[in-house]
Amino acid sequence: MNARTDGGSSAWWRRFADGALEFSIVGSFTRFGLLARRGLFDWEQSAAPPDLSGRVIVVTGATSGLGLEAARSFAGRGARVHLVGRDAGRLDRAVATLRRDTGSEMLATSVADMGELDQVRTLAGELRSRYQRLDVLVHNAGALLATRLVNSQGVEATVASQVLGPFLLTDLLLPLLQRTPGARVITVASGGMYAEKLDVDRLIMGPGEYRGSTAYARAKRAQVALNEEWASRTEGSGVTFHAMHPGWADTPGVARSLPRFRRILGRSLRSPAEGADTIVWLAISPEVLESNGLFWHDRAPRSTSYLPGTSMAPGEKARLWDWVRHELHDAADPAFVTAPSGRA
Repeated sequence: MNARTDGGSSAWWRRFADGALEFSIVGSFTRFGLLARRGLFDWEQSAAPPDLSGRVIVVTGATSGLGLEAARSFAGRGARVHLVGRDAGRLDRAVATLRRDTGSEMLATSVADMGELDQVRTLAGELRSRYQRLDVLVHNAGALLATRLVNSQGVEATVASQVLGPFLLTDLLLPLLQRTPGARVITVASGGMYAEKLDVDRLIMGPGEYRGSTAYARAKRAQVALNEEWASRTEGSGVTFHAMHPGWADTPGVARSLPRFRRILGRSLRSPAEGADTIVWLAISPEVLESNGLFWHDRAPRSTSYLPGTSMAPGEKARLWDWVRHELHDAADPAFVTAPSGRA
């Protein structure tokens, strides 16, 4: 029984302690929060079955950090894991590492930049041709860019790689996901999104106003909103959608993009494996199939807004959905098909 929802006498103080951690932010996002919750809710006793034999899992951004650790856990449980990354050499090294650490030979790779929509279409075609099922799609790719860049279509790179690309890949793989019982789509967002409100008109930052951390937080906020829309618009399809944030983890991306932040927090940062824990749990836990469209941290659903002024305006998620569809149609060939614009 889930310690958060059971009616036992000890449940109230566990929920209180968890809520206090969440309210503190630092206590929740650092390694301390994960270790505390692991003890509070006895994660080891509620671990999902380890055998993932026969399941197919695709992980984007899988060459390092959270993506590599999630892929390691899936491969170690016997899943067929397909790693997606931008660099062929780094993918080869990631596969070599996973084979050495897990002994798995069921590893495949595709080179694709999630911000380049033609490459996303090619990736989707490869996956559809290769697999008859897709159990889990993990959207993990995405970097915090200090300098404003654009993709080959002229779209700001943060939005292209973390909003448009994942939406397009999900859309093109949706029939494959729907053919697979219990299929899941997991989006790796960031706690940084709490600082920003969803505003479609301000999602793309221009050259004169661009700040990497703000662009990243806005894109992550958009990811969480789209996760909710996917869940609502595909209700009854058999596919569940969830987003999560990993807390503050010591990944290569953090070291590269936020070196001062990393120095200040030091050993209180989570390891990449600890940051990836909820990704893996969402991918394999049976109880996750009982819900849809939620935002998770440390194996529990969380509020999507805490700060004043960051609550979502009515209709803004639908505006975002329509804007993304419009952007993708502009960059697509006439055969491009997306999920229905009306709710199921």
